[in-house]
Amino acid sequence: MNRQYNKSALIMLAAVLGGCSMMPAYQRPSAPIPQAWPDSVKLKAAGGIAVTDWQHYFPDPRLQALISVALENNRDLRVATARIAEARAQYGIQRADRLPNLNLAATRNASLTPSGVSLTGKSYEIQRYDVGVDLLSYELDFWGRVSSLNAAAKASYFATESAQRAFRLSLIADVANGYLSLLEMRERARLAETTVKARAESRELIARRRDAGVSSETDWLQAEGSYQAAVAELANLKQQQAAAENLLDLLLGKSVTEIKDLPPGRSLAEQGISSELFAGLPAEVLLRRPDVMAAEQQLIAANASIGAARADYFPRISLTGSVGTASPSLSGLFAAGSRAWSFQPSIIEPLFDAGRTSANVDVAKARKAIAVAEYEKTIQQAFREVADLLSARDRLAEQLAAQQANADAQDHLLRLVEARYKAGIVSHLEVLDAERQAFAAEQGAIQVRRAWLSAATQLYKALAGESNDSAESQTQEVAGKS
Repeated sequence: MNRQYNKSALIMLAAVLGGCSMMPAYQRPSAPIPQAWPDSVKLKAAGGIAVTDWQHYFPDPRLQALISVALENNRDLRVATARIAEARAQYGIQRADRLPNLNLAATRNASLTPSGVSLTGKSYEIQRYDVGVDLLSYELDFWGRVSSLNAAAKASYFATESAQRAFRLSLIADVANGYLSLLEMRERARLAETTVKARAESRELIARRRDAGVSSETDWLQAEGSYQAAVAELANLKQQQAAAENLLDLLLGKSVTEIKDLPPGRSLAEQGISSELFAGLPAEVLLRRPDVMAAEQQLIAANASIGAARADYFPRISLTGSVGTASPSLSGLFAAGSRAWSFQPSIIEPLFDAGRTSANVDVAKARKAIAVAEYEKTIQQAFREVADLLSARDRLAEQLAAQQANADAQDHLLRLVEARYKAGIVSHLEVLDAERQAFAAEQGAIQVRRAWLSAATQLYKALAGESNDSAESQTQEVAGKS
């Protein structure tokens, strides 16, 4: 009865001590950012952020196909995905330390002691066979050291997962930007080709007029210079187009020309990308970004490491044992009376380590302070990025409307000047000047349109794109166990 009472008391004591933890209670730092967006940001609607997947956000079927190829073939994304698997396995290894490890062992020990070294003066031979289950050194987690290490490993795994999601969003945005840049170069090159053709015809016309004595040599030289300038600009745009194609091939992990059955694409003006995303309070928007989540998980891991370091101040209790059968002969292993067992508990109490444990705690606290600063810095950078993009979205829309109106006006002016030139009212110099203005205005309109689309693309990434409700729950799960 007394033995049973002692056993129950030990179990209760272990349960009480097992609930102890040296890990500080985790508290999310307050976001060091304003409570509202800058006045330059015009919110489209009140309430929380509207989230959509990339298939709906980027309606161009050709762009959708390219993004799908990149998500499948991009090597950097494969590395990021493999790192998730690595972090998950590391967490599994650390989690296994919370449970006893049992091994099935079978051994045979044989020895012969010669008479010359025997205490009895006779030689003797020993044979022993053992079969049993061994309990490897298992630490009783009285002070929460193992659970703290487990929490740190879990947070590191979640941080890696968030980092992979951040890279995935970046890849989607980069492919979209690369595709838009390629469309810009193609459209500008087509405009330059049309301009080269028109100026070549104008040069030939003036050459004939010069030969007929109607136009001067000055008019022809001006037409020649204008034509060669257009040829040079076309060569520059072709080079930029090739660079855009090479960048897109790198992001896709394969050449665009190798992709079969690509659907037709849309022009820049027909992309149909809408940046009418709702933006709520800054904290609501930024805390769901994967880079912010990854920084917070790193902070949670650093917080848990403090608990593991503090636990080293206290005794470490380990259990080692085995149970099975033993016999001097193989045939007698499972005979009656062959049962054997061993039990070896150990307790290690730190007495003097020259301040090593204290220094480890200080290191863990310093790393947490670094993680807090990194977390706050990440939020601040995210706030600036989103605020800049929200503002750029509106300013570029205004700029695009003005630039397109300017292009329309310059095109109309060019037609009027050409008619006046044919009527002999103005000189050819005015025609060349009108051509340059119209060409520059059209090129500018294409550039601003692509800039607006790129801002909308970056805004998709900055506002975390696709929702991931599980990431927030993961943060709460790890923090709740602190």
